[in-house]
Amino acid sequence: MKAKTIAAPSRILVADPIAPDGIRALQEYGDVVVKPGASAEDLNCLLSDCVALIVRSQTRVTASMIEAGKRLRVIGRAGIGTDNIDVETASRRGIVVVNAPTAVVVAAAEHTLALILSLFRRIPQAHQSVAEGRWERGKFVGTELRGKTVGIVGLGNIGVEVARRLSAFDVRLVGSDPYVTADYASRLGVELLPLDDLLEVADLVSVHVPLTASTRGLIGPAQLARMKPGARIVNCARGGVIDEAALIRVLDDGRLAGAALDVFVEEPPTNPLLLGNRRVVLTPHLGASTEEAQIAASLEVAQQVIAVLEGRPVRYAVNAPAILPESLAALGPYVTLGEKLGFLMAQLVDRPLSSVEITYSGDIAQVDTTAVKSAVVKGLLQTASPEHVNLVNALLLARSRGLQIVEVRCSNPQENFANLISLRVNAGDGFVHELAGAAINREAHLVRVDKYRVDVVLNGGYLFFVHHTDQPGVVGKIGTLLGAGDVNISAMQVGRLERRGEAMMVLAVDEPIEPDLYRRLLTDSPIKAARLVKL
Repeated sequence: MKAKTIAAPSRILVADPIAPDGIRALQEYGDVVVKPGASAEDLNCLLSDCVALIVRSQTRVTASMIEAGKRLRVIGRAGIGTDNIDVETASRRGIVVVNAPTAVVVAAAEHTLALILSLFRRIPQAHQSVAEGRWERGKFVGTELRGKTVGIVGLGNIGVEVARRLSAFDVRLVGSDPYVTADYASRLGVELLPLDDLLEVADLVSVHVPLTASTRGLIGPAQLARMKPGARIVNCARGGVIDEAALIRVLDDGRLAGAALDVFVEEPPTNPLLLGNRRVVLTPHLGASTEEAQIAASLEVAQQVIAVLEGRPVRYAVNAPAILPESLAALGPYVTLGEKLGFLMAQLVDRPLSSVEITYSGDIAQVDTTAVKSAVVKGLLQTASPEHVNLVNALLLARSRGLQIVEVRCSNPQENFANLISLRVNAGDGFVHELAGAAINREAHLVRVDKYRVDVVLNGGYLFFVHHTDQPGVVGKIGTLLGAGDVNISAMQVGRLERRGEAMMVLAVDEPIEPDLYRRLLTDSPIKAARLVKL
């Protein structure tokens, strides 16, 4: 059978070791250059005429490296996380970033179990003792997992597999994931709890979330202080999710009984306080390191890379839009608007979402809005989903979490806008239940918050939503406090239904509002409730 080829020359650079099965698959489609361990300078030179780059976790794909790849069309990560890839630069260059998120799920789940059992039974320490010629049975009395409460932070693919395996140990399973419904968790045998409540009841906490701006330091000093005395914690997700310095402190003072870490802020780790801690079990980022997982990951990423190079749809594109180029000009502004509305809503609700209703009004109601729907869901899920969310997989991830998406169409224009998208959620006592937006001069505008009319351009920065009573002095007081805190206001809108009645103020600010200032705003001004969100 004649091998398929891509238009020559079609060089594919593999910068980290992957299984031979993936290399052979790639060789059917082009010239494969395998250069594990090459310096950044050498990689930059090699990339000058490559159409594809494949890495694992060792190689950091920087902006300069991406810029050096003048012909790059796709970057593949043979694994789940893409935090070692500058996805923003790749997106700006039109380079598709793909990964292999399902290949290593079982391997990571099994390694998590191995660390848990090692931690409870002190296996590494006992091995070292015997290997050094000692026989100290009484020194290594362990703890049974049976009957314990295990908290799983992040119920994505890996977290779910960990839960399934732990169920055989006769434990109580609790979980925390803002984008999983209680019904979905219940089907897994997991009781869904807010993170703080989980930390207070769990004898063991196992972390399975991606490293993002919102999850960096997710388990910090305050969270570690909430954990039960004598509890244990395991991280097979990403370094940086747990504050390592704070973890060392609670281990040293004896508050926690132990920790098992496969990932670190700095890899390899060098902190002697961590490396020499007798309460810690350490492994060198082995979560995906099984023969089976390496073969599966190499094949999965090779298939994704080849699909991009052939112009076919890809399932695990981290940044590729699911919209045809010919439709982008007309529908593109609404895809952007939908994602921003979803991203805002995700930060304004207080409870896990069970349903989302999207209403399209005007001409947009008469066209295929699949891409807009995917964009809304991408915005809703992208801050906390363990998987990388994109327009291709957003709806699939929503279904897997039991998130119901309802679309309503109204061909008549509403609220004086030719086209309007509104987003309503069922989130209990959320700060906001409905947002509406319009694309005005191809810019995304927020035009309504619940029943309050506003007009805010969604073009970056921070928005401070303030629910208050319309009365003299409120705006001035808030502005004075923000000014004293060196927070610049770039725009302000106030929506109200009647004079001196309930109102919603939306302030666009250039800087984040620090916690102390945020507390002062709530206590020293007549604000009923407020939320700061990042665009």
